[in-house]
Amino acid sequence: MTTELTRASQSIYEQDYNLWLEKTIQQLQVRRFTELDLSNLIEELEGMSRREKRAIYSNLKIILMHLLKYRYQPTKRSNSWRSTIREYRQRLKRAFQDSPSLQGYCREIFPECYQDARELAADETGLVPEAFPTESLFSLEETLAMEYLPD
Repeated sequence: MTTELTRASQSIYEQDYNLWLEKTIQQLQVRRFTELDLSNLIEELEGMSRREKRAIYSNLKIILMHLLKYRYQPTKRSNSWRSTIREYRQRLKRAFQDSPSLQGYCREIFPECYQDARELAADETGLVPEAFPTESLFSLEETLAMEYLPD
């Protein structure tokens, strides 16, 4: 019977994702654990974790790229750049409020994000990547600080 339920749940998962979610939530609420579509549930939970981490990476990279542009092209500074920096800082602040454990992940990926941001900054500014230091001029704390802008 469990195999039949799993097949039925999988077809619901494949045919109507929202219905599958609602059914899964209901099964969890009433503690019908044996009826759960565990393989898809586990896959979804793993996917949620990956999406959260990708968002942290992306947001941090955008901040770093704009800080580099701000630092290395002072004559082109704009309200748009400042607004973008603030927007992505706010996104990270909110993510860390919701999931404080992601702060450790942010620290871990900071060097790699900086390298990617360096390449993006080179593309956007027209400067060669070597124009930017290989190590970040900004600490993680400065990068995340709402009011910090490099001189």
